[in-house]
Amino acid sequence: MIRRPLSLALRLTLLFGVATAIVFTVFGWLVIRSTEHHFVVEDTDELVVVADAVHDLLKTNPAMEDTRGLDQRFADILVGHHDAALQLTRPGGTLVYASPGPDLSEAAVMRFADDPASAVHEWQNDDQHFRVLNRDLTVPGADGTYRLTVAVPIDHHLRFLAEFRRSLTLMVVGSIALMSLLGWIAVRQGHAPLRDIVARMGRISGDRLTTRLDPDAVPGELTELVESFNDMLERVSGAFQRLSEFNADIAHELRTPITNLMTQTQVGLSRARTADEYREILYSNMEEYERLAQMVGDMLYLAKADAEPRPQTLTPVDLGKEITALFEFYEGWAEERGVTLTQEGEATVNADRLMMQRALSNLTSNAIKHTPKGGIVTVRLSRPDRSTVRIDVDNPGENIPPEHLLRLFDRFYRVDESRQQGDQGVGLGLAIVRSIITAHRGEIVVQSDGGLTRFIVSLPAKPVTSAATGT
Repeated sequence: MIRRPLSLALRLTLLFGVATAIVFTVFGWLVIRSTEHHFVVEDTDELVVVADAVHDLLKTNPAMEDTRGLDQRFADILVGHHDAALQLTRPGGTLVYASPGPDLSEAAVMRFADDPASAVHEWQNDDQHFRVLNRDLTVPGADGTYRLTVAVPIDHHLRFLAEFRRSLTLMVVGSIALMSLLGWIAVRQGHAPLRDIVARMGRISGDRLTTRLDPDAVPGELTELVESFNDMLERVSGAFQRLSEFNADIAHELRTPITNLMTQTQVGLSRARTADEYREILYSNMEEYERLAQMVGDMLYLAKADAEPRPQTLTPVDLGKEITALFEFYEGWAEERGVTLTQEGEATVNADRLMMQRALSNLTSNAIKHTPKGGIVTVRLSRPDRSTVRIDVDNPGENIPPEHLLRLFDRFYRVDESRQQGDQGVGLGLAIVRSIITAHRGEIVVQSDGGLTRFIVSLPAKPVTSAATGT
């Protein structure tokens, strides 16, 4: 089962939602990182201030010999520093001072490998979290290096960050949902002209094919769609009109032979007749049956040509030999009508032999039947250039009015509508010729002037594409 593609509105909404999610997620991550960095910088500055104050104190009493009021002075340094804790040890490891609060002995041995002299890191003691600064202090006059550890609690920062993350997450998710909804509304509003076009298309029916959409009444992005739809509607209208005319023509063409058959049969049954009279009626009916068979065969051929617009098999066809064979076939009929057949030139094309034979046969028979007694039908082959083969079929006779020339190749079209039978045929011969020539990617035109009618066929000299091979 073929899965139906997602609608354009849903696709655009999803894309809009994904884009919004990416932007808001990145933005939220940057905000969190910026806030965390702000707290780190703030805590580090506070630790550095305490460390610098201790260092200054050591410079005034490098040997820590005067310890009177020393604890108080260390305690004063910590005043106003958010429960900061301090621990100082002598070069030998003896404790100089430790502020009330957490034991910083464990934190004092922590270092960063890239800067062992001064490192800031996080440390956890029981359920409390601290940011710790370790610094080795070198004091002139002192025997060795003092080790200083300063810590400030950061639990309030962590709680703030956790709450901030939750709030920001809710804001991001809510914003994504809101933006997706607004995106869907925007897409729906943006598709309103398209829906209007679809609604107007839906109102078009077989009796309203003259309706056209106005390209100037739609947004610029839909102009090409409207113009393409109008072009398609123009083609559909033309095809519908041709189909209606074709149906009317079929009914008209079938009515005459069927009426003749019914009339002749009714006349034959109206009274008893001799065997010769019945035989004459049957011969007359046979002519009408042959006419019907030819019409049905031609219609089936055209239907097949419409379904398979390209020839199935391609072979080199010697047009000179094909025309010679046709002249031999039509020689008796031409002599009966007092018409002379002449051939000029040679040419070869890649084509479907049977289709090309039929096209040449229809053109030749059409020329013979419209040539007056004593006239000459000429079929001329030439190569006007390296890429084209030309076939001219000339016959003398009355000029065809210009208004009829463009319609000669229409199905069931006749110049003289009063002549429905006999040499006039069923009106499908030239339509078949055009269908065959078009299938071979050629062109056919007709000229009629100065008492001469000429059908000009142009075929590509190079091989055409075969429907069977696709080459």
